[in-house]
Amino acid sequence: MADLSKFGVPLDGQKLGILHPKQQYRFRVRFNNFGLNTQMRELTQNVVSVTRPSVSYEPVELHSYNSRGYIAGKHEWETVEITLRDDINNSVIAEVGAQVQKQVNHYEQTSAVAGINYKFTCFIDSLDGTNNEELEAWELNGCFLSNVAYPEGNYENSEANIVTLTVRYDVATNIAGPNTNGGATTGDDPMINLPSLTGGSLFG
Repeated sequence: MADLSKFGVPLDGQKLGILHPKQQYRFRVRFNNFGLNTQMRELTQNVVSVTRPSVSYEPVELHSYNSRGYIAGKHEWETVEITLRDDINNSVIAEVGAQVQKQVNHYEQTSAVAGINYKFTCFIDSLDGTNNEELEAWELNGCFLSNVAYPEGNYENSEANIVTLTVRYDVATNIAGPNTNGGATTGDDPMINLPSLTGGSLFG
């Protein structure tokens, strides 16, 4: 097995082996205060895919005597897209519908008086393939649905119905841990004091 160390990138005179990557299919998405907040486990079970956050900064140009410089201006978080299977028990479609109604009651033509009344929190976790906690997580706060695409009916298609959610949020935070590569928990990890990430209460 010592030969495996030859496939890495040499650094400081040492032959370092290849680090195992995080794999795209090892993930989960969790929700808090979404819709009726009663079937959060079912939402997580039916996630098919998710995009992760990306951020861009507006460059601000500063003119000086013979040149110009740049500083970072306001930033913007791009939306994330979550696709879910529409399950036979209507768990997904019911919660999505409830969230849509929280944002605007389309029957009564009324809306929430403040964002706190309809915004939810979303967690995108990277997993290692075991039953341990997440390797790292994205925490998205101040979320709401900016677009919902319901599935079509098609006699020629036998695939599962897919609901696509576009999520707009105020801020995203990337949190490392609590897992190490060996599955152990480190005592000084900041995620240990975050029950919303390590506990099961978010599932309802």
